[in-house]
Amino acid sequence: MLYKNANIYAGQGFFHGAFRIKEDTITETGQDLTPQNGEEEQDLEGMYVVPGFWDIHTHGAVGVDVNHADAKDLEKMCVFFATQGTTSWLCSVLTDTEEATNRAIDAYLEWKKLPHRGAILQGIHLEGPFLAPAYKGAMPEQLLQTPDAALIRRYQERAQGGIRYITIAPELEGALEMIPELTTMGIRVALGHSAADYATTVQAVRNGARAATHTGNAMRLWHQHEPAIFGAVLEQREVSCEVICDGLHLHPATVRLILQHKGNERVVAITDSIMAAGLADGEYMLGVNEIVVKDGDAKLKTDGTRAGSTLTMGKALQNFRTFTQMPLQRLVPLFTENPVRLLGEDASYGTIQPGKAADFVVLDADLQVRKTVVHGNLVYNSQK
Repeated sequence: MLYKNANIYAGQGFFHGAFRIKEDTITETGQDLTPQNGEEEQDLEGMYVVPGFWDIHTHGAVGVDVNHADAKDLEKMCVFFATQGTTSWLCSVLTDTEEATNRAIDAYLEWKKLPHRGAILQGIHLEGPFLAPAYKGAMPEQLLQTPDAALIRRYQERAQGGIRYITIAPELEGALEMIPELTTMGIRVALGHSAADYATTVQAVRNGARAATHTGNAMRLWHQHEPAIFGAVLEQREVSCEVICDGLHLHPATVRLILQHKGNERVVAITDSIMAAGLADGEYMLGVNEIVVKDGDAKLKTDGTRAGSTLTMGKALQNFRTFTQMPLQRLVPLFTENPVRLLGEDASYGTIQPGKAADFVVLDADLQVRKTVVHGNLVYNSQK
Protein backbone atom coordinates (compact mmCIF):
# COMPACT_ATOMS: atom_id res chain seq x y z
CA MET A 1 0.00 0.00 0.00
CA LEU A 2 1.18 3.51 -0.85
CA TYR A 3 -0.28 6.30 1.29
CA LYS A 4 0.14 9.61 -0.50
CA ASN A 5 -0.77 13.30 -0.19
CA ALA A 6 -0.20 13.29 3.58
CA ASN A 7 1.44 15.60 6.09
CA ILE A 8 3.73 13.09 7.78
CA TYR A 9 5.19 13.55 11.25
CA ALA A 10 8.97 13.53 11.13
CA GLY A 11 10.20 14.31 14.62
CA GLN A 12 10.46 18.09 14.79
CA GLY A 13 7.79 18.78 12.20
CA PHE A 14 5.78 17.51 9.26
CA PHE A 15 6.62 17.05 5.61
CA HIS A 16 4.17 16.67 2.74
CA GLY A 17 4.72 13.39 0.96
CA ALA A 18 3.99 9.69 0.96
CA PHE A 19 4.96 6.47 2.67
CA ARG A 20 4.84 2.83 1.72
CA ILE A 21 3.97 -0.16 3.87
CA LYS A 22 4.42 -3.86 3.19
CA GLU A 23 2.46 -6.23 5.39
CA ASP A 24 3.00 -4.88 8.95
CA THR A 25 6.03 -2.65 8.34
CA ILE A 26 6.76 0.84 6.99
CA THR A 27 9.24 0.35 4.16
CA GLU A 28 9.77 3.82 2.66
CA THR A 29 8.94 7.48 3.18
CA GLY A 30 9.53 10.41 0.85
CA GLN A 31 8.16 13.38 -1.00
CA ASP A 32 8.04 11.88 -4.48
CA LEU A 33 7.12 8.23 -4.10
CA THR A 34 5.22 6.63 -6.96
CA PRO A 35 3.26 3.34 -7.13
CA GLN A 36 5.19 0.16 -7.80
CA ASN A 37 3.92 -2.91 -9.64
CA GLY A 38 0.28 -1.98 -9.36
CA GLU A 39 0.30 -1.56 -5.57
CA GLU A 40 -2.80 -0.07 -3.99
CA GLU A 41 -2.83 3.71 -3.36
CA GLN A 42 -4.61 5.70 -0.65
CA ASP A 43 -4.95 9.48 -0.95
CA LEU A 44 -4.96 11.00 2.55
CA GLU A 45 -6.14 14.40 1.32
CA GLY A 46 -3.43 16.39 3.08
CA MET A 47 -4.32 15.14 6.56
CA TYR A 48 -1.78 14.58 9.32
CA VAL A 49 -0.16 11.17 9.78
CA VAL A 50 1.34 10.50 13.22
CA PRO A 51 2.58 7.34 14.93
CA GLY A 52 -0.04 5.32 16.78
CA PHE A 53 -0.78 6.41 20.34
CA TRP A 54 0.34 4.30 23.32
CA ASP A 55 -1.82 4.44 26.46
CA ILE A 56 0.22 2.82 29.23
CA HIS A 57 -2.26 3.48 32.04
CA THR A 58 -5.93 2.58 31.60
CA HIS A 59 -8.31 0.52 33.73
CA GLY A 60 -11.18 0.18 31.31
CA ALA A 61 -13.61 1.57 28.73
CA VAL A 62 -16.97 0.86 27.05
CA GLY A 63 -18.35 -1.06 30.01
CA VAL A 64 -15.24 -3.19 30.61
CA ASP A 65 -13.20 -3.10 33.84
CA VAL A 66 -9.74 -4.65 33.52
CA ASN A 67 -9.93 -6.37 36.92
CA HIS A 68 -13.09 -8.19 35.87
CA ALA A 69 -12.45 -8.58 32.13
CA ASP A 70 -12.18 -11.78 30.14
CA ALA A 71 -10.28 -12.07 26.87
CA LYS A 72 -13.24 -10.96 24.73
CA ASP A 73 -13.76 -7.95 26.98
CA LEU A 74 -10.15 -6.92 26.45
CA GLU A 75 -10.62 -7.21 22.70
CA LYS A 76 -13.71 -4.99 22.99
CA MET A 77 -11.49 -2.37 24.59
CA CYS A 78 -8.92 -2.81 21.79
CA VAL A 79 -11.57 -2.04 19.16
CA PHE A 80 -12.78 1.05 21.03
CA PHE A 81 -9.29 2.37 21.67
CA ALA A 82 -8.53 2.21 17.95
CA THR A 83 -11.33 4.73 17.34
CA GLN A 84 -9.40 7.12 19.59
CA GLY A 85 -6.04 6.73 17.84
CA THR A 86 -4.61 4.24 20.32
CA THR A 87 -2.69 1.44 18.63
CA SER A 88 -0.98 -0.04 21.72
CA TRP A 89 -1.85 -0.10 25.40
CA LEU A 90 -1.20 -1.68 28.77
CA CYS A 91 -4.09 -2.99 30.86
CA SER A 92 -3.80 -1.48 34.34
CA VAL A 93 -4.76 -3.88 37.11
CA LEU A 94 -5.98 -2.01 40.19
CA THR A 95 -4.75 -3.28 43.58
CA ASP A 96 -6.72 -6.45 44.26
CA THR A 97 -6.38 -9.90 45.83
CA GLU A 98 -3.78 -12.30 44.48
CA GLU A 99 -6.60 -14.47 43.13
CA ALA A 100 -8.20 -11.56 41.26
CA THR A 101 -4.85 -10.34 39.94
CA ASN A 102 -4.06 -13.82 38.65
CA ARG A 103 -7.45 -13.89 36.94
CA ALA A 104 -6.61 -10.59 35.17
CA ILE A 105 -3.25 -11.99 34.10
CA ASP A 106 -4.92 -15.10 32.71
CA ALA A 107 -7.37 -12.94 30.73
CA TYR A 108 -4.42 -11.16 29.12
CA LEU A 109 -2.85 -14.49 28.15
CA GLU A 110 -6.14 -15.69 26.67
CA TRP A 111 -6.51 -12.42 24.74
CA LYS A 112 -3.18 -13.11 23.03
CA LYS A 113 -4.75 -16.21 21.44
CA LEU A 114 -7.64 -14.28 19.84
CA PRO A 115 -7.79 -12.70 16.39
CA HIS A 116 -7.36 -8.95 16.82
CA ARG A 117 -9.32 -6.13 15.21
CA GLY A 118 -8.06 -3.06 17.06
CA ALA A 119 -5.25 -1.78 19.24
CA ILE A 120 -2.63 -4.22 20.50
CA LEU A 121 -2.52 -5.03 24.20
CA GLN A 122 1.21 -4.90 24.83
CA GLY A 123 1.19 -6.11 28.42
CA ILE A 124 0.15 -5.40 31.99
CA HIS A 125 0.55 -2.46 34.36
CA LEU A 126 0.22 -3.28 38.05
CA GLU A 127 -0.98 -0.23 39.97
CA GLY A 128 -0.07 -1.52 43.41
CA PRO A 129 -0.35 -3.27 45.75
CA PHE A 130 2.71 -1.58 47.34
CA LEU A 131 1.17 1.87 47.83
CA ALA A 132 0.86 4.35 50.70
CA PRO A 133 -2.46 4.31 52.59
CA ALA A 134 -2.35 8.09 53.08
CA TYR A 135 -2.35 8.57 49.29
CA LYS A 136 -4.38 5.53 48.30
CA GLY A 137 -6.83 7.50 46.14
CA ALA A 138 -9.22 4.87 44.79
CA MET A 139 -7.08 1.96 45.96
CA PRO A 140 -8.79 -0.38 48.46
CA GLU A 141 -6.80 0.20 51.65
CA GLN A 142 -7.45 -3.28 53.03
CA LEU A 143 -5.64 -4.79 50.02
CA LEU A 144 -2.50 -2.64 50.18
CA GLN A 145 0.67 -4.51 51.14
CA THR A 146 4.27 -3.97 52.11
CA PRO A 147 6.77 -4.62 49.29
CA ASP A 148 7.15 -8.27 48.39
CA ALA A 149 9.33 -9.00 45.36
CA ALA A 150 8.43 -12.68 45.51
CA LEU A 151 4.77 -11.83 44.85
CA ILE A 152 5.65 -9.84 41.74
CA ARG A 153 7.95 -12.61 40.57
CA ARG A 154 5.04 -15.04 40.83
CA TYR A 155 2.87 -12.66 38.85
CA GLN A 156 5.56 -12.17 36.20
CA GLU A 157 6.10 -15.92 35.80
CA ARG A 158 2.36 -16.47 35.46
CA ALA A 159 2.17 -13.60 32.92
CA GLN A 160 5.03 -15.13 30.90
CA GLY A 161 6.92 -11.86 31.12
CA GLY A 162 3.85 -9.79 30.25
CA ILE A 163 4.04 -7.41 33.21
CA ARG A 164 5.75 -4.34 31.76
CA TYR A 165 5.11 -1.59 34.30
CA ILE A 166 4.40 -1.22 38.03
CA THR A 167 3.51 1.64 40.34
CA ILE A 168 5.00 1.59 43.85
CA ALA A 169 5.39 4.00 46.78
CA PRO A 170 9.18 4.24 47.35
CA GLU A 171 8.98 5.17 51.04
CA LEU A 172 7.53 1.80 52.07
CA GLU A 173 9.91 -0.50 53.91
CA GLY A 174 11.87 -2.54 51.38
CA ALA A 175 10.67 -0.61 48.33
CA LEU A 176 13.98 1.04 47.46
CA GLU A 177 15.80 -2.28 47.61
CA MET A 178 13.11 -3.92 45.47
CA ILE A 179 13.39 -1.49 42.52
CA PRO A 180 16.53 -3.07 40.96
CA GLU A 181 14.99 -6.52 41.35
CA LEU A 182 11.81 -5.41 39.56
CA THR A 183 13.95 -3.94 36.80
CA THR A 184 15.74 -7.27 36.31
CA MET A 185 12.30 -8.88 35.89
CA GLY A 186 11.76 -6.64 32.85
CA ILE A 187 9.35 -4.33 34.67
CA ARG A 188 9.64 -0.55 34.41
CA VAL A 189 9.08 1.07 37.81
CA ALA A 190 6.90 4.15 38.30
CA LEU A 191 6.48 6.05 41.57
CA GLY A 192 3.04 7.04 42.80
CA HIS A 193 0.31 6.84 45.43
CA SER A 194 3.10 8.01 47.69
CA ALA A 195 3.98 10.19 50.67
CA ALA A 196 7.69 10.04 49.83
CA ASP A 197 9.95 12.93 50.70
CA TYR A 198 12.39 14.46 48.23
CA ALA A 199 15.44 12.46 49.29
CA THR A 200 13.66 9.11 49.17
CA THR A 201 12.32 9.84 45.70
CA VAL A 202 15.75 10.83 44.41
CA GLN A 203 17.17 7.57 45.79
CA ALA A 204 14.39 5.62 44.07
CA VAL A 205 15.38 7.20 40.78
CA ARG A 206 19.02 6.33 41.42
CA ASN A 207 17.90 2.76 42.05
CA GLY A 208 16.15 2.61 38.67
CA ALA A 209 12.66 4.11 38.91
CA ARG A 210 11.89 5.88 35.65
CA ALA A 211 8.35 7.27 35.79
CA ALA A 212 5.79 9.07 37.94
CA THR A 213 2.22 7.78 37.98
CA HIS A 214 -0.47 10.41 37.20
CA THR A 215 1.85 13.22 38.27
CA GLY A 216 0.36 15.61 40.81
CA ASN A 217 -2.38 13.19 41.82
CA ALA A 218 -2.26 10.74 44.75
CA MET A 219 1.19 11.98 45.79
CA ARG A 220 2.64 14.32 48.38
CA LEU A 221 2.77 17.79 46.86
CA TRP A 222 5.55 20.35 46.64
CA HIS A 223 6.40 22.64 49.57
CA GLN A 224 9.17 25.20 49.55
CA HIS A 225 10.87 23.53 52.52
CA GLU A 226 10.25 19.95 51.34
CA PRO A 227 9.74 19.51 47.59
CA ALA A 228 8.58 15.93 48.26
CA ILE A 229 7.90 13.38 45.53
CA PHE A 230 6.10 15.91 43.32
CA GLY A 231 9.08 18.27 43.27
CA ALA A 232 11.56 15.45 42.85
CA VAL A 233 9.93 13.87 39.81
CA LEU A 234 9.70 17.28 38.14
CA GLU A 235 13.40 17.86 38.75
CA GLN A 236 14.91 14.45 38.05
CA ARG A 237 15.80 14.29 34.37
CA GLU A 238 15.47 10.49 34.11
CA VAL A 239 11.82 10.50 35.20
CA SER A 240 8.97 10.50 32.69
CA CYS A 241 5.83 12.09 34.12
CA GLU A 242 2.42 10.65 33.32
CA VAL A 243 -0.21 13.35 32.80
CA ILE A 244 -4.00 13.00 32.78
CA CYS A 245 -5.02 15.95 30.61
CA ASP A 246 -8.76 16.05 31.24
CA GLY A 247 -9.00 19.42 32.98
CA LEU A 248 -10.11 17.68 36.19
CA HIS A 249 -7.01 15.95 37.51
CA LEU A 250 -4.74 18.88 36.69
CA HIS A 251 -5.42 22.57 36.10
CA PRO A 252 -4.32 23.65 32.61
CA ALA A 253 -1.62 25.82 34.18
CA THR A 254 -0.28 22.76 36.02
CA VAL A 255 -0.12 20.88 32.72
CA ARG A 256 1.89 23.74 31.27
CA LEU A 257 4.15 23.83 34.34
CA ILE A 258 4.93 20.11 34.07
CA LEU A 259 5.76 20.50 30.39
CA GLN A 260 8.01 23.48 31.11
CA HIS A 261 9.93 21.48 33.73
CA LYS A 262 10.11 18.13 31.96
CA GLY A 263 10.24 19.22 28.34
CA ASN A 264 8.23 17.55 25.62
CA GLU A 265 10.43 14.45 25.72
CA ARG A 266 9.66 13.45 29.33
CA VAL A 267 5.86 13.80 29.57
CA VAL A 268 3.64 10.80 28.84
CA ALA A 269 -0.04 11.32 28.08
CA ILE A 270 -2.30 8.74 29.73
CA THR A 271 -6.03 8.36 30.22
CA ASP A 272 -6.26 6.43 33.54
CA SER A 273 -9.70 5.66 32.12
CA ILE A 274 -12.27 3.43 33.78
CA MET A 275 -15.08 1.35 32.30
CA ALA A 276 -17.21 4.49 31.85
CA ALA A 277 -14.97 5.87 29.08
CA GLY A 278 -17.02 6.07 25.90
CA LEU A 279 -20.30 5.80 27.84
CA ALA A 280 -22.77 8.13 29.55
CA ASP A 281 -22.80 9.27 33.17
CA GLY A 282 -23.97 6.64 35.65
CA GLU A 283 -22.76 4.06 38.15
CA TYR A 284 -19.80 1.80 37.35
CA MET A 285 -17.05 -0.30 38.96
CA LEU A 286 -13.30 0.19 39.26
CA GLY A 287 -11.84 -3.00 40.62
CA VAL A 288 -13.65 -3.56 43.93
CA ASN A 289 -14.91 0.06 44.08
CA GLU A 290 -18.34 1.44 43.23
CA ILE A 291 -18.00 4.58 41.09
CA VAL A 292 -20.40 7.39 40.24
CA VAL A 293 -19.77 9.39 37.06
CA LYS A 294 -21.39 12.81 36.82
CA ASP A 295 -20.57 15.29 34.05
CA GLY A 296 -17.81 12.91 32.97
CA ASP A 297 -16.09 13.08 36.37
CA ALA A 298 -15.56 9.67 38.04
CA LYS A 299 -15.61 9.50 41.84
CA LEU A 300 -15.88 6.87 44.56
CA LYS A 301 -19.47 6.37 45.65
CA THR A 302 -18.38 6.13 49.28
CA ASP A 303 -16.51 9.40 49.80
CA GLY A 304 -16.31 11.32 46.53
CA THR A 305 -12.61 10.70 45.93
CA ARG A 306 -11.77 11.08 42.25
CA ALA A 307 -11.28 7.61 40.77
CA GLY A 308 -9.76 7.38 37.31
CA SER A 309 -11.22 9.24 34.36
CA THR A 310 -13.50 8.98 31.36
CA LEU A 311 -10.80 10.44 29.12
CA THR A 312 -9.74 9.04 25.75
CA MET A 313 -6.41 9.58 24.03
CA GLY A 314 -8.09 11.41 21.16
CA LYS A 315 -9.66 13.90 23.55
CA ALA A 316 -6.43 14.19 25.54
CA LEU A 317 -4.59 15.36 22.42
CA GLN A 318 -7.20 18.03 21.78
CA ASN A 319 -7.01 19.12 25.43
CA PHE A 320 -3.24 19.40 25.34
CA ARG A 321 -3.47 21.70 22.33
CA THR A 322 -6.18 23.81 23.99
CA PHE A 323 -4.32 24.05 27.31
CA THR A 324 -0.86 24.75 25.88
CA GLN A 325 -1.42 26.26 22.42
CA MET A 326 1.56 24.22 21.28
CA PRO A 327 1.82 23.11 17.65
CA LEU A 328 0.95 19.49 16.94
CA GLN A 329 4.55 18.42 16.33
CA ARG A 330 5.45 19.31 19.94
CA LEU A 331 2.55 17.29 21.35
CA VAL A 332 2.87 14.12 19.28
CA PRO A 333 5.83 12.74 21.35
CA LEU A 334 3.69 12.70 24.50
CA PHE A 335 1.47 10.07 22.88
CA THR A 336 4.05 8.17 20.85
CA GLU A 337 7.81 8.40 21.26
CA ASN A 338 7.81 9.07 25.01
CA PRO A 339 5.78 6.07 26.23
CA VAL A 340 7.51 3.86 23.67
CA ARG A 341 10.95 4.94 24.90
CA LEU A 342 9.91 4.50 28.54
CA LEU A 343 8.98 0.88 27.85
CA GLY A 344 12.03 0.20 25.70
CA GLU A 345 10.04 -0.36 22.49
CA ASP A 346 11.56 2.46 20.43
CA ALA A 347 13.37 0.10 18.05
CA SER A 348 10.02 -1.01 16.61
CA TYR A 349 7.46 1.71 17.41
CA GLY A 350 6.94 5.41 17.94
CA THR A 351 7.98 7.02 14.65
CA ILE A 352 7.03 6.98 10.96
CA GLN A 353 10.24 5.48 9.60
CA PRO A 354 11.30 2.54 7.43
CA GLY A 355 11.62 -0.60 9.50
CA LYS A 356 9.11 0.52 12.14
CA ALA A 357 5.72 -1.08 12.70
CA ALA A 358 2.98 0.20 10.38
CA ASP A 359 0.99 1.60 13.32
CA PHE A 360 -0.26 5.10 12.61
CA VAL A 361 -3.14 7.53 12.98
CA VAL A 362 -4.62 9.94 10.45
CA LEU A 363 -5.86 13.22 11.96
CA ASP A 364 -7.81 16.04 10.36
CA ALA A 365 -7.18 19.74 10.97
CA ASP A 366 -9.31 19.62 14.14
CA LEU A 367 -7.24 16.68 15.46
CA GLN A 368 -10.15 14.31 15.05
CA VAL A 369 -9.09 10.71 14.46
CA ARG A 370 -10.05 9.80 10.91
CA LYS A 371 -8.19 6.51 10.39
CA THR A 372 -6.22 4.12 12.58
CA VAL A 373 -3.89 1.48 11.15
CA VAL A 374 -2.39 -1.29 13.32
CA HIS A 375 0.33 -3.56 11.92
CA GLY A 376 -0.69 -2.47 8.43
CA ASN A 377 -4.40 -3.21 8.91
CA LEU A 378 -7.04 -0.47 8.77
CA VAL A 379 -8.88 -0.97 12.07
CA TYR A 380 -10.83 2.31 12.15
CA ASN A 381 -12.09 4.51 9.33
CA SER A 382 -14.25 7.55 10.04
CA GLN A 383 -16.83 8.37 7.36
CA LYS A 384 -16.84 12.13 8.02
